[in-house]
Amino acid sequence: MSAFVTLLNLLADVPDPRRGQGQLYKLPHVLLFSVLAIVTGGNSYRGVETFIHVHRDRLNAAFGLSWRRAPAHTAIRYILKGLDPVAVEAAFRRHASLVQAARAVPGQSSIALDGKTLRGSFDNFHDRAAAQVLSAFATDTALVLAHVDIAEKSNEIPDALTLLAELGVPDGSIVTLDAMHCQKNISRLQHKPTLR
Repeated sequence: MSAFVTLLNLLADVPDPRRGQGQLYKLPHVLLFSVLAIVTGGNSYRGVETFIHVHRDRLNAAFGLSWRRAPAHTAIRYILKGLDPVAVEAAFRRHASLVQAARAVPGQSSIALDGKTLRGSFDNFHDRAAAQVLSAFATDTALVLAHVDIAEKSNEIPDALTLLAELGVPDGSIVTLDAMHCQKNISRLQHKPTLR
């Protein structure tokens, strides 16, 4: 499918955790099909396997593959757990940036930064607090541009500054943040987007 060519090319840059002879299923396709499975409600490794199994003929035809069966859920688990999260995040950030550049109207960019606590991510047994994530959302194109994990003993203020710098927000962009970001450091950004 032509809509996924760019994403597949970017996913090809993610290092494969498997040995060379153990790569019956190409990593970019496994990652893309895993994303598609999750988007359609698959929330486990078995769910990803089931999605690929049910749609295998269509996926083969659309992507020029000749998979005779879906990879086992154990293989999917091994692949996904072995990935470098930084490399995966970088691939998705590049893809979001390309899509944003193609869809956005110049001079009308607006980005919303917001931190969220991930439901069910706390672990009382290991005395671990719930995970928090800061996301950058392009409101004009409805794209999540990036997200970062917030350190357990921190808050989203330093991560917001880092994320804005990494995204390279264009001049004249409108950036919205929570009231907790009303800090002197944020008003001293190098690229002076309009903050609200």
